[in-house]
Amino acid sequence: MSIPYFFSFDGIDGVGKTTQIERLADSLRKRGREVLVVRDPGSTEIGLRLREILLDGELPMHRRTEAMLFMASRCEMVETILRPALDAGKTVISDRFLLANVVYQSTNDATGVPDVTPELLWQMGRLSCGGICPDLTLLLDLPVDQAFARLGGETDRMESRGPEYLDRVRSAFLEQLPHTGGRGAVVSAEGSVDEVAARVADVVFSDC
Repeated sequence: MSIPYFFSFDGIDGVGKTTQIERLADSLRKRGREVLVVRDPGSTEIGLRLREILLDGELPMHRRTEAMLFMASRCEMVETILRPALDAGKTVISDRFLLANVVYQSTNDATGVPDVTPELLWQMGRLSCGGICPDLTLLLDLPVDQAFARLGGETDRMESRGPEYLDRVRSAFLEQLPHTGGRGAVVSAEGSVDEVAARVADVVFSDC
């Protein structure tokens, strides 16, 4: 089986996505692949500005507004960076993608009753992605208390709503992973960086 050329990493904050993305990118480059790492939301000037708005804890917004800003950021990144990179034969690794958008916006109400459904968000998201989906989504999974301990109390607006909310987010990631449009794998983020990297490598390279 060939290595998928579009990877996405996801999970609640504190699972170590950034570190594991760097490790996988290094491994792929050593195997002769040209690798591009992107962040969703972010990576474009429009995306970075929208990300600042989305993570601003002092700027309240309607939940549908929030969801659509994420979609707009992703559309810009897909069409100006991701699609051209894939067309050029590069391997792309994205720090979050549509899965995170669906999970966070559909669990966004403290009462547990979403303003928008996952089904609607997947439909909106596929429009924003223009037919592109990850070949492999790696969901790094970690108990909420361990994730908080790693963060040292540093959370942004999206993840500052308490452990009960993050428990719902963690469960939603596991529930929605099969709907990404490509292969999905849950990888335990417990243990050392090297231990987690070995698990990621097992998923990515085991059949190659």
